[in-house]
Amino acid sequence: MGGALLHPAAYAAIADPGNAVLVSAASVWEIAIKRAVGKLDFEGAIAPNILENGFDVLDIGAAHAERAGHLPPHHSDPFDRMLVAQADLDKLVLVTRDSRLQLYGIPILTA
Repeated sequence: MGGALLHPAAYAAIADPGNAVLVSAASVWEIAIKRAVGKLDFEGAIAPNILENGFDVLDIGAAHAERAGHLPPHHSDPFDRMLVAQADLDKLVLVTRDSRLQLYGIPILTA
């Protein structure tokens, strides 16, 4: 992971061995779609790469899906809405560059 790609505070939080770092299955799905349509150049399987880097995958559950569907319409991207729902229900800090997600009142760490 290149520290230059992340805000120093986000990099420090992710690199801290005391923090569990979760990557949403929604992010895996979004990466796979973007790769399939040529918007991302990423080779190999995504989920094993996550695990090899010491992160865990956060699966999407029915409660997450329902919560995402009931969020206020601050943001229309379904992947981001799922990340917000997961952060909200699972009491997680979301690392993102999208400042609009702060409108949902969840803890945000700028990426």
